[in-house]
Amino acid sequence: MRRTRAVSLCSAIVGGLAATLVVLVAQPFAANTHTKVVVSRTGSRSFASEVSSAAGLTPRQAYAQDAHGVVSIRSTSAAKADTGTGIVVSAEGLIVTNDHVVEGGGAVTVSLDGESGHTRKARLVAEDKSSDLALLKIDASGLTLHPLTLGNSSDSEVGETVYAIGNPFGLNWTLTTGVVSALGRHIDAPDGAAISKVIQTDAALNPGNSGGPLIDTAGEVIGVNSQIISGSASAGGSGGSSGVGFAIPSDTVKAFVQSVNRTTS
Repeated sequence: MRRTRAVSLCSAIVGGLAATLVVLVAQPFAANTHTKVVVSRTGSRSFASEVSSAAGLTPRQAYAQDAHGVVSIRSTSAAKADTGTGIVVSAEGLIVTNDHVVEGGGAVTVSLDGESGHTRKARLVAEDKSSDLALLKIDASGLTLHPLTLGNSSDSEVGETVYAIGNPFGLNWTLTTGVVSALGRHIDAPDGAAISKVIQTDAALNPGNSGGPLIDTAGEVIGVNSQIISGSASAGGSGGSSGVGFAIPSDTVKAFVQSVNRTTS
């Protein structure tokens, strides 16, 4: 399979400054951060049996079920300010996003639940630059979080309906729809490593969508939206959606989260 090079990361860089790629040292979990993450068992779609329609969740139903498990992320440093999206994966405050959204060692804040506007400081507890994934932790006291289920990307099929929820151009909790356009793509992580088994989708992804979920009709996360191809991308910046977007498969995300848990158990 030829490697596909996506020309744009779909986080948004605020203030007109181009992102500088830097190498960060992964920070391990503190002793009290070992928590439960909701994942599907292999070959199962636990929610599917509860869906009344054989076609699964409609866009409206998927949004109602999953939107409160999607957060807005802002990362600021002396060099730049990035905005992106994150996925709540535990009730204790663990959030998955793209590493390129939070790279640079700046202050990170997370906005939860667009209706109530909660904002919390977040800390980076683990990262894998070679798969462009990061795990954040917020203080969940006083909050009722809505973890999303990490599904099985290996069950995905070309042509199936998918939904993306994110914060394109700072427009929080935006829903877009599409299909799985192709499977088994390869893209480059910011450090140049190859990310394999990537899901291609035509659901609209734009700057600010990075780190958000690609959701199937069972309401489960099958990928983390990460990159787009855009002919309008300028040097050092990010263009808009061209209908060719890429999501890191949820199986890779689960392996990342589980490896972090193993190191702290």
